Amino acid sequence: MGRLIIDNGKIILPDNILEGYAVVCDSGKIARLPLSSELTLMDNDRVIDAHGKYISPGFIDIHTHGGGGYDFMDGTVEAYLGAARMHAKHGTTALLPTTLSATIEEMLTSFEVYREADKLNKTGAQFIGLHLEGPYFSLNQRGAQDPKYIRNPDPEEYKHVLDASDDIRRWSLAPELPGALGFAKLLVSRGILPSIAHSDAVCEEVLEAYDAGFTHVTHLYSCMSSITRRNAYRFAGVVEAAYLIDGMSVEVIADGVHLPKPLLQLVYKFKGADRTALCTDSMRGAGMPDGEYILGSLEKGQTVVKEDEVAKLLDRSAFAGSVATTDKLVRTMVQVGEVPLVDAVKMMTLTPARIIGVNHRKGSIEQGKDADLLIFDEEVRVSHTIIAGDVVYETDMKTK
Repeated sequence: MGRLIIDNGKIILPDNILEGYAVVCDSGKIARLPLSSELTLMDNDRVIDAHGKYISPGFIDIHTHGGGGYDFMDGTVEAYLGAARMHAKHGTTALLPTTLSATIEEMLTSFEVYREADKLNKTGAQFIGLHLEGPYFSLNQRGAQDPKYIRNPDPEEYKHVLDASDDIRRWSLAPELPGALGFAKLLVSRGILPSIAHSDAVCEEVLEAYDAGFTHVTHLYSCMSSITRRNAYRFAGVVEAAYLIDGMSVEVIADGVHLPKPLLQLVYKFKGADRTALCTDSMRGAGMPDGEYILGSLEKGQTVVKEDEVAKLLDRSAFAGSVATTDKLVRTMVQVGEVPLVDAVKMMTLTPARIIGVNHRKGSIEQGKDADLLIFDEEVRVSHTIIAGDVVYETDMKTK
């Protein structure tokens, strides 16, 4: 196998856009960024002409439940691989498969399936660990999470889960629940990120949680407390605490539906591109036509409806996850949120990589990092997805 070279494009770096240079990939890594005028080709090189389009780091989705008709809770290798392929077509080169609140048996099964799927995944977005969302949530903030599985942290239970897998990278839970802070400290000791989610905590509880290791907020504004009254007194909630704590990172579902323009702009203004990640929180309806779909496993999940570019509970009382893809998130931040393209891309690449601890090898176009790259146009329409130097998706653009 020869080198892969991408030329004649605008290279998106963390803080600027570089023109007149090429990206040379060798053995799955970014080898160098030479001037195009000084590029020397070898016989077995493959050169992709970007035709003036953008060359971007691959998008990293740290919160997705599936897509393309598949859910990671289906408990099959086919579901993992199918969802990974669909997301790769839209620019995702790495992702964290995410579970829902479920039985312990379902969670343990998902660990086994993840390991098998990871070995076989050659044409889809890479799996970079598991994200467990639930079951330790506030019932009042459950959203589309099935209430029959929601409960308080149980040390015997969660230690059993942790001992069953070395692939867990993140666990989302409500920090105000009894025992949650001790659980968070255990997660941190094992290199796992505790993340605030589906929570009714007040600001003071979040401050305590931050000290215990809760340094990230899952889908800010969705299923979490804001300003509330208790015995006539006002209390700030998770949302306000996220803004007050400078070191707290957040993620937003930037599909233009979960958060309208003013909230997208507010998050960007106060948290910035270095503390804000974009996530799809996508369910199996992502990349599929409108209609009814199962949220969660086919066997034990609940029926929801995809319409108006979002998934909803059948009674339309709440959203039930998004149907977004990562290219749409970046496009929405630019076109709706009016965020500069460089920052929008950073929120979908380097920032999530840093949050999940893989920024030493992913998230930016730098020498020595994984050759996970995209080519897309002014509308963030992806023409090429490249993972570890291999082109896993491309349109009809010609190569020389």
